[in-house]
Amino acid sequence: MGETFPPFGEAKPMSMREAAPLERLRIEQGEQATPLHSFAEDVGEGLLSERKRIPARHLYDAIGSALYDAITLLPEYYLMRAETEILTAYAGEMLDRVGGAEIVELGPGNGRKTEIVLDAALRRQPLVRYRPIDISFSALRALAERLVAERERLVVDAYCGDYRSALLDRAVRRDKPTLVMFLGSSIGNYDAAEACELLASIASAMRPNDALLLGTDLKKSRRELELAYDDPTGVTAAFNRNVLARINRELGGRFNLGAFRFVVAYDEARACVDSFQESLLDQHVRIDALGVDVAFRVEERIHTESSYKYDDSAIAKLARAGGFEVMAGWEDAAHRFRVSLLKRR
Repeated sequence: MGETFPPFGEAKPMSMREAAPLERLRIEQGEQATPLHSFAEDVGEGLLSERKRIPARHLYDAIGSALYDAITLLPEYYLMRAETEILTAYAGEMLDRVGGAEIVELGPGNGRKTEIVLDAALRRQPLVRYRPIDISFSALRALAERLVAERERLVVDAYCGDYRSALLDRAVRRDKPTLVMFLGSSIGNYDAAEACELLASIASAMRPNDALLLGTDLKKSRRELELAYDDPTGVTAAFNRNVLARINRELGGRFNLGAFRFVVAYDEARACVDSFQESLLDQHVRIDALGVDVAFRVEERIHTESSYKYDDSAIAKLARAGGFEVMAGWEDAAHRFRVSLLKRR
């Protein structure tokens, strides 16, 4: 079901320059579970399993998202700066390789990097159609309204839902060639099987002339990686611990946040940085909405996030497994991050 802000009226046709910004904006609401139900279900299943876990997507409520924005400003957290550097230098070249295309983005976040690509596209096309896909309606609407207000020749046709729902709805199928963007090293939050499955889902929704821009963090030293995910000022620890506070706020949890500590470990064999909340003592935690008491042993951990790292061969292997081939790649000056252009095989 689509929704446009404001509803279209009977006014005479206008040029793109004359059109009010909100007349260039449409948000389609996909089918999805309510956020609270999904959160409660995942918390119940994850905390009652033998190896306790909470899916990383639940780190990003309003408070978590604000804390993540602060993380991106930390000197130790290079990922945002490195990818922004790449897009600033090479967005035009990326678009020239694709040709005139509509732009779809999976999980645009605050849209700051998106703007770099959109502005490069607007320098090349008289009209740009952008289709962001995000599970948060409020974040999606705020982003879309800002983008159309600041860019006269931009049309935003947004989709509110998770990636998989959007792909099942064929949300990325358009009349024109499409450039799909999956930036921010988001693919790194999935293990090898999940990442392959997600890329295959994206490939199945694309046509031969479509392309995918994929952001990947590159392998580097243990010290650099662990500092990036556990900064000395403790902002990342607060971001990660907020998921326990969210359980308290939304599900009637009784977590004593001081009875857990944030732990980060780089597993070189898996090329993965793992994040945990570790219990400091034997304890039981009541969660009223679930009607359960969760038992923790001292040093028992809740897995909250994985961040996989790549090199040339790993990127090529992932692309092939997902039904793509690597057409080109760009790195920042310090060779910390890569944005790759993939085409369907």
